[in-house]
Amino acid sequence: MGRRYVDQQTLKLQEAPEAVPTGEMPRSTLVVVERGLVDRASPGARVSMLGMLSLFERSDTSHNPDAAVAAIRVPYLKVVGVEFDTNGHGDKERRFTPAEEEHFVELARRSDIHNLLAASIAPSIQGEYTLDIKKALACQLVGGCRKTLPDGLRLRGDINVLLLGDPSTAKSQFLKFVEKVAPVGVYTSGKGSSAAGLTASVIRDKNREFFLEGGAMVLADGGVCCIDEFDKMRETDRVAIHEAMEQQTISIAKAGITTVLNSRTSVLAAANPVYGRYDDLRSAAENIDMMSTILSRFDCIFIVRDIRDESRDLSIAKHVMGVHMKASNASRSHRGANTQPGCASAHDADTLDLKSLKEFVAYCRAKCSPRLNNQTSARQVLLHQT
Repeated sequence: MGRRYVDQQTLKLQEAPEAVPTGEMPRSTLVVVERGLVDRASPGARVSMLGMLSLFERSDTSHNPDAAVAAIRVPYLKVVGVEFDTNGHGDKERRFTPAEEEHFVELARRSDIHNLLAASIAPSIQGEYTLDIKKALACQLVGGCRKTLPDGLRLRGDINVLLLGDPSTAKSQFLKFVEKVAPVGVYTSGKGSSAAGLTASVIRDKNREFFLEGGAMVLADGGVCCIDEFDKMRETDRVAIHEAMEQQTISIAKAGITTVLNSRTSVLAAANPVYGRYDDLRSAAENIDMMSTILSRFDCIFIVRDIRDESRDLSIAKHVMGVHMKASNASRSHRGANTQPGCASAHDADTLDLKSLKEFVAYCRAKCSPRLNNQTSARQVLLHQT
């Protein structure tokens, strides 16, 4: 009787970054797929697997190959089924009930929906300079439409935003909030991130075999990647994400592994000027210590300035004190009255709570395809002509 061969592939399954508790390492396990499940999932894909837990014996002879070492039993998962979303990337496709869809459609028909979404983004952060930033973040969360031209050229639909300005202007708070609201959100800091950690890396395991691990831009596929302290990154690490921001792919050619990974993600970055604070006596080019190649990848660049004005500082101080007082009163009333979570209070009745905003953003990214209307297109043409 002749031998029969089947395709087999060993993968490393790791828990999602948002499910990892603070201060702990993400847990992982080995999985084995066979036959039609081989080459179905690329690095960074979010999947749900069904399988049987089993063991295999492995002899650890890495230190002394001639020594007789007892076999080590290693657990692994023999997969019998894999569930993807429609593209094989991103989070598992969210299913909405008819009641939820009816509520979202009714909400989308409001004439002030853009202002509502902008007001719902970090409502505790107020100020005249935050109005345009919140509107841009609302557009970034909802996303745009990817276009494929007749000649096969693809244009990205995701919006990249850069917040550059003085410290203590709530730039990092915007990044933290967007990471919570986005369907797939990854937060990282520029100084603690390398080029391999942002894109992808080739690692050799204990069996001296090479395998591919996706970085932050790959894990955020289908969502938003928030990069704080963008100006503190090394220039070589910053150049590594040029392709990921514009072409939305990451090309790898290391250790005999040549492949292309998808990184269809929006980038929200925060940075400080060269001298720590924005210097009015210098030009904008002297305050921004970044190459034009990386600045051209951002669609919206906001100069966030902390203007020294006594009345403005007094209003901000009153607002901060009001936020602390309302938060303490809300916590006391929550313990006393045992109110339901997710309900909006009286002072923010005209905004969406965090859970509702996240569900509405997920519905928009899954079901809607935003388009510019004729009035907006004509206004854009007029701005270019002027």
